[in-house]
Amino acid sequence: MQFRGYLRAPMAAKPTAIGLWLHTDGLGRREVVPELLAAAIYPGEAATELVLEHLLMLDESGFLDFYQADGTEYLVLRRPLRVDGRLAWSNCPEPPHRESSRTFAAVGGARARAGERVRAEQAARASEWAQWADEHESKPQPPRRPLLLDAPPIGCPDHPFGRFKDCGPCGTARRRHDRWVQEARYGEQMTDYEQIRDGEEVWGGDPF
Repeated sequence: MQFRGYLRAPMAAKPTAIGLWLHTDGLGRREVVPELLAAAIYPGEAATELVLEHLLMLDESGFLDFYQADGTEYLVLRRPLRVDGRLAWSNCPEPPHRESSRTFAAVGGARARAGERVRAEQAARASEWAQWADEHESKPQPPRRPLLLDAPPIGCPDHPFGRFKDCGPCGTARRRHDRWVQEARYGEQMTDYEQIRDGEEVWGGDPF
């Protein structure tokens, strides 16, 4: 755990680093098949793309090297688990000199696949933003009808617009008017709340 290549690795990639210690051979070598690595380190999870990202992070941190032999891509840990060197063996071919392996980038290998994924994600985000801008900038939203246009009168039948002098029926009508407005406003606020929870767009305010 004190190996510099491990300490320099991003925290997100450290579980994969530990998994590689456990799922490489005695000399720290393994063929690079991301699907098999993901199944071994993260069983039961769809983690192939995650493992690809972590392999590149661990390459950059100095935890491992990539190399190629006979058209096949391999990785080798810079510091495998301690084993008895007399008993350690590997079915993988010998890696080239360390200096050359650090600059290796196989066509169609882990680096190329990760680069393709990044470009695809950037294109998808650009398309999503373009669609969002088209929907929100080119299509103005119609205004809401003010609640007061539908509210009951503020006065009694004899004084539909109310009066300053005392009038019992006008007072009752005013309270009925205020209650209607409050209930309508609360209904609209609850509608906006539910739309936000469902991820829908809420436009306009509460015009009165």
